[in-house]
Amino acid sequence: MGGGRKKTVSFSSMPSEKKVSSSSDCLAFMQGGCELKKVRPNSRVYCRFYTLDPDLSCLRWEPSKKDGDRARLDVSSVREVRIGKTTETFLHNGPLSDQLAEEAAFSIIHGDDYQSLDLVALSADVANIWVTGLRFLLSHPSIIGVSGAGEPEGSPGGRMRSEWLVAEFARVDADGNGVVTEDVAVGAIGALCPGIKEAKVRLRFKEIQCAKEKLTSHVTREEFQEAFCELCTRPDVYFLLVQLSKDRECLDVQDLRLFLETEQGLSLAAAEGCLQLLRRYEPSQQGRERGLLGLDGFARYLQSTECHLMDPEHLAVCQDMNMPLASYRSYLLDDQVHGRADLGGLTKALQAGCRCLELGFTDGPEGEPLLGVVNKYAFLTSRYPLLVYLCQRCSPAQQRVLAQHLKKVFGARLYSPESLPVGPGGRATSLPSPEQLKGRILLEEPVAVPAVPPPSRARRLRLCRELSDLVGVARTGSRGFYAQRADRKRAQQQSPSSGPSSPCTPLPPEPPCWTLCSLGEGEAGRLSGDTPEELVAFTKRTLSRVRPSSVRLDSSNPNPQGYWKGGVQLVALNQQTPGAMLDLHRGRFSQNGGCGFVLRPAVMREEVSYFSAHTQGCVPGVPPQTLRIKVISAHNLPKPQGAGAKGEVIDPYVVLELHGVPADCAEQRTRTAAQNQDDPLFDETFEFQVNMPELALLRFVVLDDDYIGDDFIGQYSVAFECLQPGYRSVPLLGLAGDPLPHASLFVHVAVTNRPGGGGKAQRRGLSVRLGGRRGREYVSLRHTGIKAVDEGFKPAGGPLREATDLREDAQSATNSFKEQCGLPPVAKLKQCIQSLATRLQSTEGSMGAVMALKGGYPCLEPLVTLSEPTRKVLTAYDAMIAAQKQLIENADVVQERIAQVQREGMEFHEELSRLGEKEGLKGRAKVDSLDTLRQLALAFEACGLTGSSSSTSELHPSSLPTAGRRASSHGNGRV
Repeated sequence: MGGGRKKTVSFSSMPSEKKVSSSSDCLAFMQGGCELKKVRPNSRVYCRFYTLDPDLSCLRWEPSKKDGDRARLDVSSVREVRIGKTTETFLHNGPLSDQLAEEAAFSIIHGDDYQSLDLVALSADVANIWVTGLRFLLSHPSIIGVSGAGEPEGSPGGRMRSEWLVAEFARVDADGNGVVTEDVAVGAIGALCPGIKEAKVRLRFKEIQCAKEKLTSHVTREEFQEAFCELCTRPDVYFLLVQLSKDRECLDVQDLRLFLETEQGLSLAAAEGCLQLLRRYEPSQQGRERGLLGLDGFARYLQSTECHLMDPEHLAVCQDMNMPLASYRSYLLDDQVHGRADLGGLTKALQAGCRCLELGFTDGPEGEPLLGVVNKYAFLTSRYPLLVYLCQRCSPAQQRVLAQHLKKVFGARLYSPESLPVGPGGRATSLPSPEQLKGRILLEEPVAVPAVPPPSRARRLRLCRELSDLVGVARTGSRGFYAQRADRKRAQQQSPSSGPSSPCTPLPPEPPCWTLCSLGEGEAGRLSGDTPEELVAFTKRTLSRVRPSSVRLDSSNPNPQGYWKGGVQLVALNQQTPGAMLDLHRGRFSQNGGCGFVLRPAVMREEVSYFSAHTQGCVPGVPPQTLRIKVISAHNLPKPQGAGAKGEVIDPYVVLELHGVPADCAEQRTRTAAQNQDDPLFDETFEFQVNMPELALLRFVVLDDDYIGDDFIGQYSVAFECLQPGYRSVPLLGLAGDPLPHASLFVHVAVTNRPGGGGKAQRRGLSVRLGGRRGREYVSLRHTGIKAVDEGFKPAGGPLREATDLREDAQSATNSFKEQCGLPPVAKLKQCIQSLATRLQSTEGSMGAVMALKGGYPCLEPLVTLSEPTRKVLTAYDAMIAAQKQLIENADVVQERIAQVQREGMEFHEELSRLGEKEGLKGRAKVDSLDTLRQLALAFEACGLTGSSSSTSELHPSSLPTAGRRASSHGNGRV
């Protein structure tokens, strides 16, 4: 994560700072013209000045070697407008295409043979204007060729917004004269648009008054509407709304449902739930009555908690809390290295969900108030057990007093060592689970226990019996780890016929389950670096803790991620020291309802598993994933703290940090939005490869670009597994973790399984066809060096290879179909069917093909003679259905062959089951394919492509999934 960040500044290509708030604004901009880059199939790029004729009939460009009549494109010949680099010209240009910004690229498909005019704007906002304007013309062909047309008076959304603003103005116009004071108008806009700065509103009114040479500061209704539309219209939301609503500037129930299904990941959004959501956020009475969601209502929904980046499922306890205590990470607070403990900080930590405290005690009368604070706030936020790490330097007499205080203050909450579960040999089997220990307090102290070797030197202060009886978890040093490693080596030397990976190797005796191994920061770093596999194996049954180095006199914090990936359950951090380390800590423990306990990854808990903290590639049994994040914009950014002398304007940029195993760690940043004040637009997409999702953390940091030093504005950290797909709001937090009022980022998130299972995602062109398996990465079994084991598992190689081919062929065919539809690989199939339906629809409105079920699979049958481009799309669709059919009908057979080898070789190893799961044939890939068929059938119905004799109930007889990714159990669960 180190290294200086390269500073880049982008200046908007917009001719003025006036925001685009309607299609007429887009058309006016296009008529004024701007420079666009034209990309040719021969890898050449030409800069041309493009304009739209005043009568909206054609596009023209200059300079050109063609005469004026040929350097034009009739708008009436345009078939569709695509966003991004999705045509053959972009996909086949390789290195050249990589240099062109995805967000600024768009293509105009025209003519009966679907030729493409491929263009790249100077910025994403300019590209959005051209796309929005052209799509408006496609949906309103009656205004093409009419001079002066283009005003969206017929737009339901524009009319609805205007009527709503008239009603809101009338609400504050007490006299009904159509005029209010500036203070009243400013207050009304502030109430309708929370977070907008009063100074900005007043400045806009002053500009309007100066332009009209008014002598009064009173505001008319028209001026009120003009100021609101310019100040409160978010261009990013407007362009998205127009794209979703087919230029009607409002969403009906079906549009909203399609958006929730295709973009937001809610596959079972019901019409009634969508209507309730619409009525919840639409501000206008007319919109609520007619079931329409306008621009302002849509913006409110996207800024609401239902659209936050954090999955609402994780706001409550959502993990299995019935596993042994060593299976979890715990939220640990360390006290300051020097000075007395801050009771306020202690209270704040417990309220934040801290479940492990380190408390220092010395001789004196001041211990009882500290214990009282702990007892008062221990279980207000979380009911799960609290571990109190006693760091006492008391005389025996004072230890007895401390024991009395502990019993007096905590009472029945103290966890008694006698309640440990004991096995047949008289030894405790495991610590109870967090669920069993609800409402209990466990004390940790150095206690001499039989299974732990005595220290090499005598303790200066011995622990008295009264205090020792209260200790529930005994603390030891690193000698427990080294003793176990030595015992393991001796056990391996005594059985030379068995390799290190053989389960026949006798395991060394484990330390008692009630032992906590306390490691220093430096020592833990060495163990994690030199023996990462052994450290992970040690922590599977033993609690471990990392304490800060004594040289951190400033109470700074180490990076907890470096120890979490080594299996350590507890990493002590100083609550009073804000910064990136504490941000990551909070992000990690917010993923389980903030209860203070987070379940560790399965590879760190399962008895038969392999994981190294320094893995540079795929983790066995863990499917790698690709994370794509588009940073669209930021809103209501405050000035950096302590930056009062820098003026009112900030130059923000966003840094995205991915923390995890070494192969996953990455950092990327946006360009600087210069002079863009507090609502900058970025429109930049970033891609991250994630090999170990359960350990990955994503951190957003917003900084103010300055030559002296970049000032901190806000941040947000979230666990990878908590990310929600689609368009999301990222609420920004301050340096101390407190929310910044109304400050947020607007992003788009897409998470996909990485093709091939490793490395970077490969770029595919339209020339890549199904069956190309060269370079495909297959799962291979590790050789143990034991002939019986290797021969026993050798027959699994063939089925595992078949599993990879079935999965990759289905994915390759699906991507080819999406590309033929002009959509990126992250697009949903319902969007593909919508794109296909527009091509199949004739001018009279009839469809050129119909969906028919053949053997339970949805097939498309042409009804008329189709054009060559449309036939290519149908061919790609047939190939996709055939690949999905192959996977569905062969998955069970291949899985059974793998399971048979597993049963025969179970006495040697249990790794094969996990490899089968990685290939996705144990439920995941087959269910995904069945869900693909279901989504296709629903899309056909929505687009009117189903015949009278076809029904989704006749789909393939395998049990179709009845729930989506999260069904309806959270946030949008009302939908």
